[in-house]
Amino acid sequence: MIQVHGVSRSFGDRLVLDDVGFDVAGGRMTGFVGGNGAGKTTTMRIILGVLSADRGSVRFDGREISRQDRARFGYMPEERGLYPKMQVLEQLAYLGRLHGMTAHAATKSASELLERLGLAERGRDTLESLSLGNQQRAQIAAALVHDPVALVLDEPFSGLDPMAVEVVLGVLRDYADRGAPVLFSSHQLDIVERLCDDVVVIGDGRILAAGSREDLRADHSDHEFEIVFDASGVHGDADASAVTSWIADVPGVDLRSSSTPLTTRFAADSDDAAQRVLTEAVQRSSAGTGAAVRSFSPVTPTLAQIFREVVQ
Repeated sequence: MIQVHGVSRSFGDRLVLDDVGFDVAGGRMTGFVGGNGAGKTTTMRIILGVLSADRGSVRFDGREISRQDRARFGYMPEERGLYPKMQVLEQLAYLGRLHGMTAHAATKSASELLERLGLAERGRDTLESLSLGNQQRAQIAAALVHDPVALVLDEPFSGLDPMAVEVVLGVLRDYADRGAPVLFSSHQLDIVERLCDDVVVIGDGRILAAGSREDLRADHSDHEFEIVFDASGVHGDADASAVTSWIADVPGVDLRSSSTPLTTRFAADSDDAAQRVLTEAVQRSSAGTGAAVRSFSPVTPTLAQIFREVVQ
């Protein structure tokens, strides 16, 4: 586990990080999201020791993080740093050897990664001859070649097409499944929402929200529900509106919106209030005075909606 505790950092008179703290659990993918200038890259650089914190600490597996720990991390910086005129396979193997691998082990690891990332046929090409997307895949391989115990990746999906994103996601998930803590930043909230177990939202140098994907959705759900009725036997908007009009009179319920006359969202002040809506809907259907219920479910916000809410 990587633990960031009470980290603050200023550049001159400008406070960039203000008491930042969160955990990156082993075996879990943690998405780090925030607007430009929110403090993501600075936080990652402090985790890796590229920058020092003015206050606070970073711990790994319960102890103060050391230089030896950081050497075993896989880091993909914001500024891409591979050699443009060097062959891809050669420089990946070189980076592996810098991490203490033998020449044979480093070349084997580099070759396997290029195969997994769809670059096996480009290993003898120079980096500058690759497309930007393939350069990005090579940069990801550089962070992984030494079989790191933890990953800290700054915008790893930038410039990747959808197929490449899926390939990279699979590789990163494998590392998490082996127990490594994986932290990555991304502006692509749909990817973060689909991939991550945990999410950390930062804004103006402060942590605005942090927790599991499910907990964040629950915390920001506003206890909203959607009920959809079957259209069979309902004729015209007037009849359809009557099917849902009674919901507003249920105690503890606040009618929100209707995308169609037969699909209605409402907020309930308790689970009991939501259950009362469902119970009455079923009773009305059984008595022949209402339409059958097709579905009834809680409404969970997307990560994009949560991000907008906490940032605003």
